[in-house]
Amino acid sequence: MTAQKTKHQASFRDPSGYMFYDGNVLKRAINPIYFPQYEALTESGFFQTLFDRGLLIAHTETARSAERIEITPQVIPFISHPYEWSFDQLKHAALLTLQLQKHALTKGFILKDASAYNITFHQGRPVFIDTLSFDFYEENTPWRAYKQFVMHFLSPLVLAHYHGGEMLKLSQNQIDGIPVALTASLLPFKSRWSSTLYTNIHLLAKLEAKHNDEYRESGRVITLSKKAQLNMIEALFEYIKDLKMHQETEWGDYYDKTNYTAESFNFKKQQLSEWVQRTKAKTLVDLGGNDGTFARCILPEMDLAIVADIDPNAVAQNYRQVRSNNEKNMLPLRLDVLQPSPGIGLNNQERGAMIDRLSDFGPDITLALALIHHVTLSGNVPFVSSAAFFARFSKYLVIEFPKRNDSWVHSLLVRKREFINHFDHYHQEAFENDFSTLFTIEDQIEIPQSARILYLMKRKNN
Repeated sequence: MTAQKTKHQASFRDPSGYMFYDGNVLKRAINPIYFPQYEALTESGFFQTLFDRGLLIAHTETARSAERIEITPQVIPFISHPYEWSFDQLKHAALLTLQLQKHALTKGFILKDASAYNITFHQGRPVFIDTLSFDFYEENTPWRAYKQFVMHFLSPLVLAHYHGGEMLKLSQNQIDGIPVALTASLLPFKSRWSSTLYTNIHLLAKLEAKHNDEYRESGRVITLSKKAQLNMIEALFEYIKDLKMHQETEWGDYYDKTNYTAESFNFKKQQLSEWVQRTKAKTLVDLGGNDGTFARCILPEMDLAIVADIDPNAVAQNYRQVRSNNEKNMLPLRLDVLQPSPGIGLNNQERGAMIDRLSDFGPDITLALALIHHVTLSGNVPFVSSAAFFARFSKYLVIEFPKRNDSWVHSLLVRKREFINHFDHYHQEAFENDFSTLFTIEDQIEIPQSARILYLMKRKNN
């Protein structure tokens, strides 16, 4: 029986080819219009050089006919999107894009696309995944993806630099990038004193507003030498390389604020390690994982550990450790459990919803440590709804329940003021009953010197 072939929902914009599923295997079809570029990139060794450097996802050619060429890329277990990255992750993705454009120019090619969605994170580093984004360079032509680069990379980075990490979320509402005019309007006046920002944001916005129609009507062609283009790329690279985001956040130093003793902290690590060994888990999702402290105690056992947190500084700290330790099997992401990334784009399917991608990933085990009291008491989420959320993608669930006499729970309840009695349902029996509708409780244990219980649960009907 022939495996069913299904076109990928996000693959319709590029006439050069498209992604499709051959059964469960993701492949790329190349249309005849792109055959000359593909052959030149392959035969010149351009692709192989990028494969060897880990800059472009590797592929093998698996079928060829007059109608199309099929290539099969290396498998990436989880595709993340730009609005789920930390500041430094987006910055490094931007630098990779500029690096690729510079290399392509020196070899007689260009990047025709500079979308942030052409990059994802794999084995601890950003990697370019759109094989068909390279084209032939024509002498004295400007970089046609320049404005796209500004909208997808420079705009969110400089907005986050001046206004904090929430600016990175703007990309979620702008699938084609943050409009240059919007960026210019949100930047402080002092940003005009930066030659890079004046040229690439403020002046670009003015020219766009004033001359766009004139250029379209006159058919005027802009020229730019290769040397000038390389200088522009180098200037952008140096500016972005030094960009930083300065923002104080509530949970950026979470482990300096915990109510654990050293004994209870180490007990959690040991118990987690024992349960991971019992379940033989090789893939992990840690929600509310902060800087990855607990995931790291079992990281050697994992093929891939996705560690997600709502706090941008916590995610940034985790990513710095990933790079410093060369941890190829950990992926830090930003995620709000109460508002996971939705599906966006055409039919809300062009970029998949986070919960759908987690479900497709199907982690062997999910961690929810020191999380349920925030979801329940800050988010007003019933236990049964939280259980349904975790059951969407969790085979095994390790979840920590702080009892009502826990100091953090007490603090959250006090904030309810006159509505505090509406949360009488927050107690251990109700938690166990509601989660038992979708999970079986395999084990539970009190964390010493704390008012917290650690549970190992298994989803029913696995």
